[in-house]
Amino acid sequence: MRSVLLIVAVLTVSSAGAKTKSDGGYTSAQASRGATAYTQYCTECHGASLQGGSGPPLMGQMFRQAYGAGTAAQLYDFISRQMPQNQPGSLSQQQYLDVTAYVLSRNGVASGNTPLHLGSLSQIHMSGQSLSQTPTGPNTDEIVRAAPPVRKVYAQLPAGANVTVTDSMMLNAASDENNWLLHGRTYDNQRYSPLKQITADNAKSLNLVSLVQTGMTASFETTPVVVNGVMYITTPVVNSKMMIMAVNAATGERLWDVTYNLGPFQVCCGPVNRGVAVGYGKVYVATLDDHLLALDSTDGHTVWQTSIVSSQGGYSETLAPQIYDGMIIVGSAGGEWALRGFVAAYDAKTGQQRWRWMATDPKTYSGSSWQRGGAMVWTTPAIDPQLGLVIFSTGNPNPDLDGTGRRGDNLYSDSIVALDVHSGQLKWYYQEVKHDVWDYDAVSNVVLFDVHQNGETIPAAAEAGKVGWVYIVDRRTGKLIRRSDPYVMMSKNMFSTPTRAGVDMLPGANGGAEWSPPAYSPQTHYLYILAMDQLMHFTTKPAQSAPGLIRLGSAFTNVAPSGIQDGPFVALDVETGKIAWQYKAPQPLIGGALATAGNVVFMGEGNGWFDAFNAKSGDRVWRYNLGAGVNAPPITYQVNGEQYVAVAAGGNFQMTYPYGDTVAIFKLPSTAAAGPTNGPR
Repeated sequence: MRSVLLIVAVLTVSSAGAKTKSDGGYTSAQASRGATAYTQYCTECHGASLQGGSGPPLMGQMFRQAYGAGTAAQLYDFISRQMPQNQPGSLSQQQYLDVTAYVLSRNGVASGNTPLHLGSLSQIHMSGQSLSQTPTGPNTDEIVRAAPPVRKVYAQLPAGANVTVTDSMMLNAASDENNWLLHGRTYDNQRYSPLKQITADNAKSLNLVSLVQTGMTASFETTPVVVNGVMYITTPVVNSKMMIMAVNAATGERLWDVTYNLGPFQVCCGPVNRGVAVGYGKVYVATLDDHLLALDSTDGHTVWQTSIVSSQGGYSETLAPQIYDGMIIVGSAGGEWALRGFVAAYDAKTGQQRWRWMATDPKTYSGSSWQRGGAMVWTTPAIDPQLGLVIFSTGNPNPDLDGTGRRGDNLYSDSIVALDVHSGQLKWYYQEVKHDVWDYDAVSNVVLFDVHQNGETIPAAAEAGKVGWVYIVDRRTGKLIRRSDPYVMMSKNMFSTPTRAGVDMLPGANGGAEWSPPAYSPQTHYLYILAMDQLMHFTTKPAQSAPGLIRLGSAFTNVAPSGIQDGPFVALDVETGKIAWQYKAPQPLIGGALATAGNVVFMGEGNGWFDAFNAKSGDRVWRYNLGAGVNAPPITYQVNGEQYVAVAAGGNFQMTYPYGDTVAIFKLPSTAAAGPTNGPR
């Protein structure tokens, strides 16, 4: 998916070799400058003491195994081309040298009288000898055991609120105007609501009625779920903790929360969580440290907890689980590590695994590269109950930009995939990009709807991925119906093979469309897509591999501010594949869309604006600035006959949009609830 970790490696030397080679290798003053840069750019992922966090610890066995036989040049090369994660290559050459010196100093390499420079990097040779624990850092090889969750109950559920969701309720969610029961509101992931109290004509009167402050300020990507006046949300991870919260959906009053303490984990694109599944009296959450939790929906107490996969090798979980027919379905994140993607289903009552499907096909990878070939599943699948299918999209093969060791088409990466929902058996697939070496994941949610061709109504599945086209396939067979016109800028060399010298290309490695879920309106037959134009510089080199180590074989650097940087919000007619209208935001868009029967479509921008558009014409009819990036999907629901719209405003890690910690709730004015005046127009 995205380029990862702030620094992925640390090199250790024998004490004798360190003293010999470091004489003149770097100075104490340089390491001190490096500590300052590290604090500013690296601490968020790797911890103040190099102990690790969402990124790995920068000392310990894993890194000795990976780099013990190399030189400091390898460490510098990776840091300078790949880091910081959210803006690779953005520091000065001197800053990268200083950070390298600091990491060496923290690992027992003695300082000298000569600063580290490009010419001396290769002179610092590393040995595989283990060092004893340094006095300035922890023993990073110890097993870290997380504390149990902490639960607090603040208030009773609203009067008459029954939060036990049944299979019948989920199957009939399309006709339920009051609730937002599933991640995509309905199993088809359309994010369309039949509510029409808020219209394109009166949306200008929307008022802010509540700001739910979570206290967890970081990249915020949750989709709330609302059940009979109770809203369930998840927060990002901050200081190895995340929160699962229940609040009053009309007032924002906190009802209960659970603070989950994470064990070791590694992530690529920020410490995010995209939400919950609610059903059978429980709230289900997949965590970055690869656990699946079942909490009681009335008070948050833990019913069961199970491990999905070991997080030690780089696996993580960012998606909101899907829930269907007694099963909880999850996918794997972690596409920048040498891992094999999967989708798995668990029994909703017990947490026992029902089935697991592995996402790489051995016949289409050379040698044994399929065993670590990527194809992760980042976003919540759609379900077709009539056909009995779970349908989802898969990410890039691994390593991202170096295909020399994985020759072949690399199925089932960059694909739309359908499995039998009860057995996990493969039914069909459509691959969007064969042998991807550009990080062009199919990563946004698959959306299900009907299209028409030659007088026939065809059940279709669509995906708007990073490559920049919408692919619409027959969801009975996986056969391509149509590929849309491009919805982002495309350079003529977009499928050029990256080189060591580098190639500038559009789309960039973010897309196209990132994970942002689109919305579909059956009124307009438009698919509403958040997209981005980001000119990026792609470079490549042979990929190294070690357990638990990021493996990109590549780097991509955003060509900013001189390069193309904007965000198309696109309404695409799925019957023709043509763009009906678009709004160009001044920054790349990431978050999600909402469409309603009131002829309104909502989305947010990284500069804080939460926008509403006429769904048919594309005219903007309202906006409100929330002071932090609105980079999460909006929802709408009804309480006591009044329609509400809610969205998280907390910014985005990978796009460096300003952080916040709030969920904003809006509605039209009424005599029953008068809120603050709406924001500037």
